[in-house]
This record gives sequence, structure tokens and C-alpha cells, in this order.
Amino acid sequence: MSLESPWNRMSLESPYKHMILESPWNRIHREPGGNNLEFYTAFNEKRPIRLNAQTREFAWESLHGRYGEESLRTPVVAVDDIIGFERMTEYGKYDAAIARIAEMAPIRICEFETVSGAATLGGAIDHVVPAFWRGGKLWDSVSHVTLGFGKVLETGIDGIAQELILRLADPALGAPQIEILESMRNTIGALRVWHKRYLEALARVKPAIHGNLIHVPFKPARHFHEAVQSLWFVFAFERLCGNWPGIGRIDEMLGGFLKRDLASGVLTLDEAREILAGFFIKGCEWIRRDIPEDCGDAHHYQNIVLSGMDVDGQDVTNEVTYLVLDIVEELGIGDFPVSVRIGGNTPEKLLTRMAEVIRHGGGIVAAYNEPLILKSLTEFGYSTAEARRFANDGCWEVQVPGKTHFGYYPFDSLKILLNDTLGLNGTPALFDDFGSLYAKYLADLKRAVEGIYRDTVRDRTGQLPGADWHWRTAIPCSAVSMLTEGCIESGLSYLGGGARYNVMSPHIGGAPDAGNSLYAIHKLVFEERKVSFSGLMAILQSNWEGQEALRQYVLNQYTYYGNDHDEADAFTCNVLNDFAGIVAELKGRCPILFPAGVSTFGRQIEWAPFRTAVPFGRRKGDILSSNTSPTPGTDSAGATAMIRSYCKADLSRQANGAALDVKLHHTAVQGENGVESLVALLKGFVALGGFFLQPDVVDATVLRLAQANPEDYKTLSVRVSGWNARFVTLGPEWQEMVIERTAQGV
Repeated sequence: MSLESPWNRMSLESPYKHMILESPWNRIHREPGGNNLEFYTAFNEKRPIRLNAQTREFAWESLHGRYGEESLRTPVVAVDDIIGFERMTEYGKYDAAIARIAEMAPIRICEFETVSGAATLGGAIDHVVPAFWRGGKLWDSVSHVTLGFGKVLETGIDGIAQELILRLADPALGAPQIEILESMRNTIGALRVWHKRYLEALARVKPAIHGNLIHVPFKPARHFHEAVQSLWFVFAFERLCGNWPGIGRIDEMLGGFLKRDLASGVLTLDEAREILAGFFIKGCEWIRRDIPEDCGDAHHYQNIVLSGMDVDGQDVTNEVTYLVLDIVEELGIGDFPVSVRIGGNTPEKLLTRMAEVIRHGGGIVAAYNEPLILKSLTEFGYSTAEARRFANDGCWEVQVPGKTHFGYYPFDSLKILLNDTLGLNGTPALFDDFGSLYAKYLADLKRAVEGIYRDTVRDRTGQLPGADWHWRTAIPCSAVSMLTEGCIESGLSYLGGGARYNVMSPHIGGAPDAGNSLYAIHKLVFEERKVSFSGLMAILQSNWEGQEALRQYVLNQYTYYGNDHDEADAFTCNVLNDFAGIVAELKGRCPILFPAGVSTFGRQIEWAPFRTAVPFGRRKGDILSSNTSPTPGTDSAGATAMIRSYCKADLSRQANGAALDVKLHHTAVQGENGVESLVALLKGFVALGGFFLQPDVVDATVLRLAQANPEDYKTLSVRVSGWNARFVTLGPEWQEMVIERTAQGV
């Protein structure tokens, strides 16, 4: 990147003491007053109003990009003037860069905020450490991780600093370990600088927030407002350093503080809601008014998990659980996708509140089947206590928060079937029976999974499997390492093997499409004998040209996965179960854990050009299934049938997760019956053995209107995959993918 790049258009001096209080902003035309604001809903009634007008106004401006635009004005800090920078070690450079970020990032204090701290460097939005050398990035940042924020509330950052001091006293440490541990101490030092700058700025303009911030995050939080401030400040610092962490189990972390404050009369529930709403609104600080069309503007992995058991098996559902649902119901903020752990003992009140929020659309609330996931994790090898801690990686893949280095390797199982097994990208294969075909497909799947294993070991160690294990030197990431259990104990970084659990999950994509393809071949060639095997291969290579009658027969005469049809569902479920069995063979081969998982995360768009036409009638280039969901247009029997099909696989074997996306038609959730139907759907999902349910309520007609008039639908949020996005920020292909999902009845 050249020195003239926009990343470098700043003065080295000007941001040092810069504080944004009120920047220029062209207000969107609307009636004045927060209570007159209408946040989009797919429901036939307006969203409820519980928050005060100032809080709602703050949310409106945040959702419409005010603070994201401010961040773009200072994309990065430069380190060019740091004497001797080029001669420093990699960790020395990192420490200098984080210190410069803490010293120079603009301070932002918003008029109506209830907590302070802001990730004001626009470069962090692009998943890099926002400190540049000679106009270019130094390091990518870290995502797909949920950090140990609960520890910050319990011990304070000073507790972590003390752990580092004690660990550094160990004479057995090697020089690389000492450098990594010292880098974590230096990162805490940078956090102190940033904290001091905020205290100085707040003292004269926000004395109440100043009082809360004096004690935290360095000391343990003492009450609810301090706890929210502490959690936000450390989260914001991680984002300021470029990282995209998940939040984790926010109600477990904050619930005890609120319960004590309510009992003592320090706070009312309404006051607590205002404080927590400020947390959610501040999390919209990276929304921009206009962004390049892609996969949406809320894709920063800051997920939240609610409810479920604690390590002792007690339900953690509390007042914070319901406040979170209140806030996202009222404001429609999708930047913190909320997943609720539900099971047979989930309070009816919580299921009802989930349903009431879900019916407004936006895909903000999803559901984990807690009993199945606990079974899955313990069978995989986690202790019961660790399994009960589960949250996610900031998307939806299951992990133990604050203890896990996570990565996943997605691959296209449909492409393997089409190209490797059937040979459609060259000389087609020939099979005399379905058993031989399927055996070859499983062998090809196994070869792909073994390749993932080899690549993972090589990436982490620099050598092929079989040699003595050692972790490869990784890029610095001390801001993440200091909040990940195991890194201080081992003297290794988050990316260098230091986490308590190091996980790489092979993720199968396109499984429903592969299952449908196998089913169509079985029916068309080997059972009904309407076409020979070689004849079908020739038809697929010619993209169904001249075979429209047969294509329509395949499309319309067979019932495919997603309609509770045992024969058809068995093919997809066999693919999923056999894949899980292949992955299970990797267990124990090396220090990395390899749980199976299922996902596409929208990759069906990028995979489409590399697939041929498929045996179940779709042409080359068609965008097919997402995650574990049916191929669009093949599911016509309703949401319950879809869930039944999905649950016929043994989903407990997919220990990293298997998401089902369900698009509900808005007419199916109206009125009291709509809530009851949604609650029944959630209960059925648990009873049948689902893993992760991502429901959304949308109207394709409204989405088409949003395409034509994006300015009128700025706050219209949709569920994309493991994240939500405002629909108008999605690229055309992503928008079409969302629209083409079949809308189901309940």
C-alpha cells in the first residue's frame, strides 16, 4: 500500500489528545424525539417502547452510521516515526504499535452514553491491527474467539497482571516465553494509558461515568453499572486493537451484580435496562452509512449467549436475560446476535419472550439445544463442568469461552461428489450400483478430511504429521492471549498453542445438496432406470441442455431433504453421520482437537461457479443449500417438517455445531397463536434432537422493496448465517440468497 493511501492521511500529532464530543452529522429526516422513532419490524405491531427518548435517539443515530463514519476519519495510527522500529523483534513492534494505538486513538464520548470507551480507529473494522508501517498493515487481527471477560469482572485486570508477575518469576522460562509474557504486561500497560485518557476526558463532561470507570476494569466490579462498564471497556479495547471477540454468557456474568443491586434498592429494573441498552448501542459503533456491498455490516462476531446451566448445573436465567431480550426487541439491534440455551427445563416465560422477539424479524435470537450439546461435548471428551460453560466463537460454533483457540476449515462436499467421485470436471466415472458409488464418495470425503488434518498440522508446526510436536511461531496477539486461559500458564500465545483447548474443526458444506444428488441418482438411474448412469453424467456435463422434460421430472416428482420424507432424508443424514465418523478417526492424533461441524456461512455463493449441474435438476451456477438447511425451493412441507428432517441425523456427533436456518413467513407468527406456535416450534426442536436453530421472520415482498428503496429500510435486519446484517448492506447475490430461502409456515 502506498504512502498516499487513505490509511495514512493523518497527522501523527493531531489524534493524540483528540476527543469527539459532537461531530458534524446530517440527521436523517424524521420527527424529533426518540419516542417517535420507528425501528423496522416484520410484525404487524410496532416494537414496544420501554427506554427513554434519549436512549432511543442514541440508538437511532448509531444504527444509521454516525459513529462508524467518525471512525473512518482516523483509520489507523502510524508507527513510522518510532525510532528503531524496523530493528525491533516482532513482539517489540507489536508492543510499540499497541502503545501507539492507546496513546493516539481518538477519544469518543457520546452525549447519551451510559458506558464509555470506543474503538475509534476505522482500520479495525477491516480485521487488522490498526497501526500501519509505511502505509501498510503489520498484522491481521483475531476473531472467532470469545474471551475470558468473566475473569475481568471477578479479579480485575490487576489480577491478571499479578498472574503475569508471578509467572515471570519462574526461572525455568525460556526467552521466547518471557517475551510473550512481557508483551501481555505491556499490553496491560497500554490499556492503562487508554484508561487514563478516558478518565481525564470524562472528569469534566460525564462525572457519573467517570466515577464508575475509576475502579474498573483494573479492580473487580462492585455493582451492576461498574460491571457493565468494565465489560464494555475491555471489549472496546480489544476491538480498538483490531480484534473481533464474542461476548459470551452476559447474563451469567452480570446477573449476580444486578440481583444484589435490585435487592438493596441501588437500582430499579428500568434504570438497569437503560444502562445495559447503552452497552448494546455502543456496539453499533462500526456501522457505516455507506459500505461496499458484501456480506453485511454487522459481521464482527460479537455474539451473546443467554440462559442455560452454570458449572454446577443450576439455571442461570435471571433479570439480565430478560433485559437483553427487552432491548433487542425494542431497538432491533442485530450487531450482537443473541443465542439462547434452551432445554426441557427452560422457563416457559423465557420461551415466550424469545418468541415475542423472534416475530419482529431480524434473525436476532437463535436457539441452542442445551441437553444435546452437553451430550455432544462430553462424548467428545470435555468434562461435564467444561461442557456446561459452552458459548460460541462469536459466530455459532460451540467452544468453551475464555479457554479456546478456535479455527475451522470449511469444504464443499457437493464439489467432491461432482468432481472427484463422479468426475464431471473431466472424464466421468461409471458405477454399476449405488453401493459402489457411495463407497467411492466416502473414500473421497475421507481423503479431503485427511488433507485438512495434514494442512492443519503443517500450518501449526511447520512440518508434516508424525514428527515431534512443537508449535510454530505465530504473529503477536497479546491483547487476546492475556484473556485466554492457558496462555499465561504455558508462556505461549493464543495463536501459538497457549490456549487450554486448541480446536480446528473440519466443516462440511453442501451436505443437503450432496444428499439430494445421491438420492436423485439412486432413484433415476438405479431404481427407476429412466436414464443410464453414463447418460446422466453426459446430461450433467451439458448443464441439462435439451433435457428439460427430464429435468422437470427430477425437480418435481421427487421429494427431497427437508420435507420429513424418510427415504430422501436418509441420504443427507447418511452423509452427515458418515462424515462425523471420518472426523472421529482424527481424535488423539495430535494436541489439536478436531470436532466435526457443518456450515457454509454463505460460501454457497462463492462455491457456485466451481460446481457443475446437479442430478436433482439444478443447473451450474445455482446457489444451493446453506449450513444444514434444505436446498432453496425443495422444502414445501413447513418448518416442522424441515426440523424433523434435520433431526434424523445424529447431530450430537457434530460436536462443533450444525445450524438450521428457518425462514418463517410473517403471517405465520401474528397474534397470540403466533407466539404459541413459535414456542411449540422451539420445544419440538429440543425434543427431536436439533443442535442450533436460526429462525428469521421476513417477507420477500418487503425485501424487494428494500432493494429498490434502500434509504427507507436502513434498519431492516436479516439473519445471514452466524450473523445478522442490515439487508441493504448486503451485495446483490447475498440479498438474493436471503430472498430465495423458502418461507415456511409454523
